[in-house]
Amino acid sequence: MPQKKQTAAPVLAVDIGGTKILTALFSAGGKMLAKNTSPTMAKEGVSAVIERLISAIDTILIQNSIMPSQLDGIGIACAGGIDTGRGVVVTPSPNLPGWVDIPLAGIIRERFNIPTWLLNDASAAALGEHRSGAGVGVNNLVLLTLGTGIGGGIIADGKLYLGAVGAAGELGHMTIDAEGTACGCGNKGCLEMLASGTAVARDAVRRIRQGQQKTVLTDMVKGNIESITAEMVGMAARKGDSLASDVIAQAAYYLGIGMVNIVNIFNPEMIVLGGGMAGLGDLLTEPGKRMVTERAFSISSRAVSIVTAQLGNEAGVYGAAAFALEKIQGG
Repeated sequence: MPQKKQTAAPVLAVDIGGTKILTALFSAGGKMLAKNTSPTMAKEGVSAVIERLISAIDTILIQNSIMPSQLDGIGIACAGGIDTGRGVVVTPSPNLPGWVDIPLAGIIRERFNIPTWLLNDASAAALGEHRSGAGVGVNNLVLLTLGTGIGGGIIADGKLYLGAVGAAGELGHMTIDAEGTACGCGNKGCLEMLASGTAVARDAVRRIRQGQQKTVLTDMVKGNIESITAEMVGMAARKGDSLASDVIAQAAYYLGIGMVNIVNIFNPEMIVLGGGMAGLGDLLTEPGKRMVTERAFSISSRAVSIVTAQLGNEAGVYGAAAFALEKIQGG
């Protein structure tokens, strides 16, 4: 059995999102030493974003007086369909248009002459929460990132489960309604189309247009209903607005169905809910918990706890760092 490498050198972790690039330095023990953010400006195209990524890495190294050769490795978390083994972004996420067959790990490895690894951002977030957040000490957990879309990550027997090519965990694209709204992935009725922040905002706008109920949302946006966000819907629901409450309740219902599937398939000890939608708190989680109790196999539902993520927007870099450290140490 190969010996694990002992190292004291730091690693660099990156999380590429639709709006910002978060870079961070971590000790060999997984402690964050420094961090920096820069805008992604994804609409400018792949090459421009990669140049900003390189610049962001240069910046944090200069700020901390570290030469690239002093790093043991780089871990990158990125949205989209990721072939982790090859380090390639195969298919884009809606927030990173044009990212098709981009050998990102190889590009960064060649630029800095450092071992570099790439994984999906939600898988990275799951690993981050497992190592440093809500899931510390839990052997089997599933994370759902509830934001503009819905992503997922799976920890099985204490290890990140990636599947055959690194694409496991696309839980936002499980089918909830076979005849539902078409999704950008090519499927219909995906969980993402029913319970994401985008879905919540879209449903609120639809209901207002149909004149179903009076709502404070119209006043909140001064009549410009297209600018309604999921956060606004949550705020209105907490104030007792009936339309907003109905929208959140429907999203929670569909999320609950998704979690029943997750509980029955994976039998996790914990489901961790992260992303902006998780900020809705019990408006979202309580109906989901009831659904799991009522519909999942009882032996599995009794074993699972449903909690909110602890690391917020930093979960991805914590996971990317942990992934790189495990690779370096022979894990």
